[in-house]
Amino acid sequence: MALVGILSAIDAIKNGINNNFTSMGANTFTIRNAEVNIKVGRKGKKARAYEPITYQEALRFKKEFTFPVITSVSTLASFNARIKYNNKKTNPNIQVFGSDENYILTAGYELDNGRNFNSNEITSGANMVILGKEIATSLFSETDPIDKFIKIGASRYKVIGVLKTKGNGAGFGGDKLCIIPLTNARQYFGKPDMSFTINVLSRNSQLLNIILNEAKGAFRKIRKIPLGGTEDFDVVKSDNLAMLLIGNLKKVTVGATIIGLITLLGAAIGLMNIMLVSVTERTREIGIRKAMGATQKAIKNQFLIESVVICVMGGLFGIFLGIVIGNIISFALNTGFFVPWFWIITGVIICIVVGLLSGYIPAKRASQLDPIESLRFE
Repeated sequence: MALVGILSAIDAIKNGINNNFTSMGANTFTIRNAEVNIKVGRKGKKARAYEPITYQEALRFKKEFTFPVITSVSTLASFNARIKYNNKKTNPNIQVFGSDENYILTAGYELDNGRNFNSNEITSGANMVILGKEIATSLFSETDPIDKFIKIGASRYKVIGVLKTKGNGAGFGGDKLCIIPLTNARQYFGKPDMSFTINVLSRNSQLLNIILNEAKGAFRKIRKIPLGGTEDFDVVKSDNLAMLLIGNLKKVTVGATIIGLITLLGAAIGLMNIMLVSVTERTREIGIRKAMGATQKAIKNQFLIESVVICVMGGLFGIFLGIVIGNIISFALNTGFFVPWFWIITGVIICIVVGLLSGYIPAKRASQLDPIESLRFE
């Protein structure tokens, strides 16, 4: 129960991490402007950016990349904006993103209220905005923010949607952001070195790496990078954090396995003591069997089989309880019911091995008893 329960619970946590990051864009990758470090005299290293990804390059990629994906183009219009509504205002630390109608999906956001941009609003650069949950709560409290007007800088924007909470530690922007149409961002927040980001959401997670490589090749062509030339853009998978967390769970898995094996060691010692007592209590039975012609091998096999049966019966009950524990945690994480077949099979094998190891010494002792002395035993 300890071994299967703990390891099944860890598998449930892994499934939970994967499911959560899938909903947050784990099947996506991002093409963004790259930076390299160059040496600057004795002052150490300084980041030097490549040529920014232009609006035309991003749109061309979105148009020409025809794989089964959803593509969005976005840009960080401002990272220190202040949002105002009537006499309320936020701190000047709000991030304003300009995006198209696919950004919410590819960035792993969901709408809590209202609607997304439509294609006409994106094309015309309408003064519409979608607010992060924290901003909506701060400015509107219990009031419905939909169709209200706020000010971002000197411009008025109509609120058409509110995002579900995502947490400020969950990624760039978190809940302290607002999203405006991409054309609007270029018009009111444009600057000469503005760089655009491309998010690509794969419809088939199994093809993600293939699509990523194809996208890299397609964008190299758009950027006119010669064969063998260094890429001047970065391609980043959004599940890197999930992989980091799951990698850290490997250490927990090792620790949990050691704890489970220590528990099994204690159980094996207990079983061995029980079998030794059983040999002592059944000395006369062993003597009678030997007197009737039972060989040492037959006696040894009898006690080994008993030991294995005890282990397997107890092990199956423990495995059942372990599955229950693992699935309780699984339901708590909303990952659904699952059967950890690997740990079930591993648990049965371990039970058989423990039964053989803990039963061998008592079985060998029983097989070596002298029949005459055994018949005299009281």
